[in-house]
Amino acid sequence: MNVADFLDSTYLKTPKQSGISDSETLEKVRQLAKEAIENHIYAIMVRPDYVRSLRMLIDEQGSDLKLGTVIDFPEGRNPVKEKLIEAQSALANGADELDFVIDYNAFKNGKIDKVREEIESCSQLVLKSGKVVKWIIETAALSDSEIIAITKLIRDITLDKLSEYPPEDVFVKSSTGFYETENGEPNGANPHVIGLMIDNAGPLSVKASGGIRNHKDAEKMIKTGVKRIGTSSALKILTEKIEK
Repeated sequence: MNVADFLDSTYLKTPKQSGISDSETLEKVRQLAKEAIENHIYAIMVRPDYVRSLRMLIDEQGSDLKLGTVIDFPEGRNPVKEKLIEAQSALANGADELDFVIDYNAFKNGKIDKVREEIESCSQLVLKSGKVVKWIIETAALSDSEIIAITKLIRDITLDKLSEYPPEDVFVKSSTGFYETENGEPNGANPHVIGLMIDNAGPLSVKASGGIRNHKDAEKMIKTGVKRIGTSSALKILTEKIEK
């Protein structure tokens, strides 16, 4: 098992959240890309503002590092039209993978038609461009039954409406890592929710994200069947592997 093949190395804080400038943030994500290239990490995941610059860097290096970004992040509440506009811009700037935050609040409130429309429209836009789409369902905001239902919804729409595209290019992803839970409860991936997703996503892929910070946890997730892991601790995970 080569853990690096499963990793999306992420930096998704805004300059305001980090307390640093735009230029310092750009330098931070450029360093993220360079480290990923040097360590043969599969992909990086950054905010849309930095996609164009990193596309140029990756191409200049002649690297096959995949460049991912997030759409309607982190709450997923925007209208479908706005999601599509943001996604079109990211694709034009050179993104290989787009991780959309699904409107999980609409889903919880029974507005299924809105959720159906965004899954079909946004997925089609990305897939017809030959790129990968991931749907962040924000498991910490959902009950077990809601996790199962929303995972099945993404699966069924993909298989029914987008059957001309490879289903493995559509992912169900656990978390943004930014959801604020009550009482400081964990807000990311755990074996229980990932198991629910894997049991109900196939043949779609599953991405575990949020709170995976060491090699042991990453390896455990891979063994459960996830195809990708989103983490801000990619180098730490790989260093632990080397030191074993």
